[in-house]
Amino acid sequence: MKIAAFSVEADRHIGIVQNDGVIISLSALRETEFPACIKTFIERSEELRPLAEQLIGQHENEQARFTLSDVKILAPIPNPEKIICVGLNYMDHCKETGMEPPASPVIFSKYANAISGHNEAVKIPVNSNEVDFEAELAVVIGKEAKCVTEEEAMDFVFGYTILNDISARDQQFSDGQWARGKTADTFAPTGPFVVTHDEVGDPHNLDISLKLNGSLMQDSNTTQLIFTVPKIISFLSQSMTLKPGDIIATGTPPGVGMGRNPKIWLKKGDRMDVTIEKIGTLSNYVED
Repeated sequence: MKIAAFSVEADRHIGIVQNDGVIISLSALRETEFPACIKTFIERSEELRPLAEQLIGQHENEQARFTLSDVKILAPIPNPEKIICVGLNYMDHCKETGMEPPASPVIFSKYANAISGHNEAVKIPVNSNEVDFEAELAVVIGKEAKCVTEEEAMDFVFGYTILNDISARDQQFSDGQWARGKTADTFAPTGPFVVTHDEVGDPHNLDISLKLNGSLMQDSNTTQLIFTVPKIISFLSQSMTLKPGDIIATGTPPGVGMGRNPKIWLKKGDRMDVTIEKIGTLSNYVED
């Protein structure tokens, strides 16, 4: 199941994306059961997902059918309790940054102010001149997880989306810690959809790439992850309670701007397209 949050004029919806580019609005089919919020859908997924599958299979309401080109796709989860990121989680990315592969997951956070959606602007802060891109597979937690083992960790995954971990490198490294450089407004584009774990299958064998103005910059596969999705979930859950709708970004492959010679920094007018197999393409443009 591929779930999208979208708006049509002033109305917000959640819907199921079909293979033919049609999106069927659950909000329009059964407004009282389906609030226009994917996070709420996740929290009530045991109740709402079977109902959604039933409605999609038998719906005849043409007013609930939209084409993707006619709607505005929104950030799927604009208000997660937590956005947790894993740094240095691809071996080749460690090499291009000149850093040793970590012995355990390197964890940092972003905040909800950084969330932006598909086809929305990434805005360069007035106090940074070295803003970079990072294509990442993001895990969406489906139910509360505390002290779970690696063997049971995947039971707590609702699905996956894409996150572009935008980073102000000058701030990231001058501050001595990463918070300011990682969580400026618009620095966490996510989307365009949340795809359920059963549709994605194995998250450790997905092609992942990023194009900047049409030129391929990052091109890898999640087989290169140092720490797997269940390892990350188990590791985090030993310290913090993961909640439905929490987003975990699993790290970026090589090819980022800071690893190039000469370095490439984002500038006004740039366009980024992050594609992950079985999930889709997240596109954003850059503004000052």
